Amino acid sequence: MSRNRILLVVGLFAVLLIGLTTCGVNAIPSAEENAKAKWADVQSQYQRRADLIPNLVSTVRAAAAQERNVLREVTEARASASRITVTGEQLTDPAAMARFAEAQNRLTISLQRLQEAYPELRANENFRDLQSQIEGTENRVQVARRDYNEAVRGYNTTIRTFPAVMAARIIYGAQPLTSYEADEASQRAPTVDFGNGQ
Repeated sequence: MSRNRILLVVGLFAVLLIGLTTCGVNAIPSAEENAKAKWADVQSQYQRRADLIPNLVSTVRAAAAQERNVLREVTEARASASRITVTGEQLTDPAAMARFAEAQNRLTISLQRLQEAYPELRANENFRDLQSQIEGTENRVQVARRDYNEAVRGYNTTIRTFPAVMAARIIYGAQPLTSYEADEASQRAPTVDFGNGQ
């Protein structure tokens, strides 16, 4: 081979190599993998929400039920104690005195249980924590969706702009990815049910 021919082949190879490195051969799969990773983040945040929120609601519901039971017992014992009275004529009746003492003892025991449970009576705190967790979870979901849409925008821009469009079509057969779009139902705030149903 002549020297000119070797230089021509080397020159064409250099041009081809430069063309391949500048036409997005590496940028396209990188952008696509980035978009796929961001989609996995979206799915992860939805799974976190699906796992976390029902458990938090159950915890808050149980704490509220425990508090409701303690307060109900105190209210019932107080009502019972106030219904039983001993008049001056009944001071000599051991049965009347026993009923009065029993009602007062039930109230005393209920009040003691309330005092023992008081440090753990935190329904309002639990509800605030739940509200904070829901807000934080929804923010994480929103950030993950935004990051995914940004990665899709970058990928779609890469495969549609010159010179990467050549590699996108010829080498990869790349197709645009779809951005995340919220459906109509997601425009409404989620409901949290503290009813007895599971």
